[in-house]
Amino acid sequence: VQLQASGGGLVQAGGSLRLSCAASGRTFSSYIMGWFRQAPGKQREFVSDITRNGGSTNYADPVKGRFIISRDNAKNMGYLQMNSLRPEDTGVYYCAAVRVRLGDYAPGYEYWGQGTLVTVSS
Repeated sequence: VQLQASGGGLVQAGGSLRLSCAASGRTFSSYIMGWFRQAPGKQREFVSDITRNGGSTNYADPVKGRFIISRDNAKNMGYLQMNSLRPEDTGVYYCAAVRVRLGDYAPGYEYWGQGTLVTVSS
């Protein structure tokens, strides 16, 4: 499956952004979708994931209560709604897909999008 993330940009602290992940190629609904991010000089870290039918979601502690992951299998789209953004949320955000739920184990994800840059100014 090919993934393309979009929706990043520059936003002030406290603002919101909605990232999108467009999937093509294979059946998107067969895959668990995850979002990761990488801040400058830091390792890639897990943000959130969502099961195939959207019935279960998981979030990293730093984003709990602020970010919402969702998906629309009919449109082959995944989303990450980011609210109450903080400067420490700055980084490149990647969507990824895997057939077996791996949570924060990034090396196990089979497919990755190219990333979209989110910059949160203070």
